[in-house]
Amino acid sequence: MSDELNKTVDVREGEALDVAMIDALLKERIEGLKGTPNIRQFASGHSNLTYSVQYEDRSLVLRRPPFGTRPKSGHSMIREYSVMNALKPVYAAVPETFFHMTEEESPLGAEFYVMEQVEGRKLERDLPKSWGFGADEGRKLCLSFFSKLIELHKVDYKAVGLSDFGRPEGYVSRQVLGWNGRYEKAHTDDVETFADVRKWLEDNMPEGEVGHSVLHGDFRLDNVILDADNPFDIKAVLDWEISALGDPLMDFGNTLAYWSQKGDPEDMIAMRMQPCMAAGMLSREEICALYAKETGYDLSYFDYYLVYGVFRLAVILQQIYYRYYHGQTKNPAFAGFGKRTDMLGNYARLLIDKSTI
Repeated sequence: MSDELNKTVDVREGEALDVAMIDALLKERIEGLKGTPNIRQFASGHSNLTYSVQYEDRSLVLRRPPFGTRPKSGHSMIREYSVMNALKPVYAAVPETFFHMTEEESPLGAEFYVMEQVEGRKLERDLPKSWGFGADEGRKLCLSFFSKLIELHKVDYKAVGLSDFGRPEGYVSRQVLGWNGRYEKAHTDDVETFADVRKWLEDNMPEGEVGHSVLHGDFRLDNVILDADNPFDIKAVLDWEISALGDPLMDFGNTLAYWSQKGDPEDMIAMRMQPCMAAGMLSREEICALYAKETGYDLSYFDYYLVYGVFRLAVILQQIYYRYYHGQTKNPAFAGFGKRTDMLGNYARLLIDKSTI
């Protein structure tokens, strides 16, 4: 199955790194690197820039924020580096990190960090046909994936030294108001305002929070690396830059906002980025039952967290589209993100209409 390993592409126009400078920087801080590195970009990812730095006998990854205007609270490489370092001893599915640099000291003009490149398979929107997976294998993979999220939410963040990583209390309110505000700042004239969705989220916030834990923020099947020989073993969870401390149901809602199933609007199924429609994959209802059983959390108000997750995703896509709209990135993949924002906002409206809240 070597044809489904994590794919890289030539570095996109306007996003190149100075090879000589990167080589000198890495060799100064990491022992044993030999030769001149070959630098490529990973094909996946719409936000931060992720480069594969290949030496003769070692593979590294460099992560930096995108070029152009960025929200102050997003794209933090330092936060990503810090949480991965703290979690590694108790949560094995994090790559080893080597060093980071702040924007002030960085020769790239932006903060970045370097970590190991974990070898294995990275999924896309469909399972590779060569795997020959049926319903049993799909279910097993799905259970493995959500077990990793549950495992993360059970980590004692105080015991691993993350007490100062953020303020978990009041997380729901801060996130809802924060994402609503970010949408206003990133709005473009060719996309709806969704003032009704934003108002619903503010008017229907849950009373209190079910608990506090480490939140990944972007936990998806296409954000993990699977073992090359055993695809049911998740070797690494990637993209920790928007991780935080807060109510785990917000993180769970984010994850299920990406999860499509039969009966969903066709445009939402068409937008999916992970193989959630494969045979054997659990429905959102089944996943909620599993999560509630394993964590003990009350999911009776889950409609709210799902709407939040869907609209938060709309804001993320709109922030990316804003940079494309204003010529701050030339990546043609972002050209249709404004239409996707509208689709997600309308899906949030549909969920609100169906909700019993």
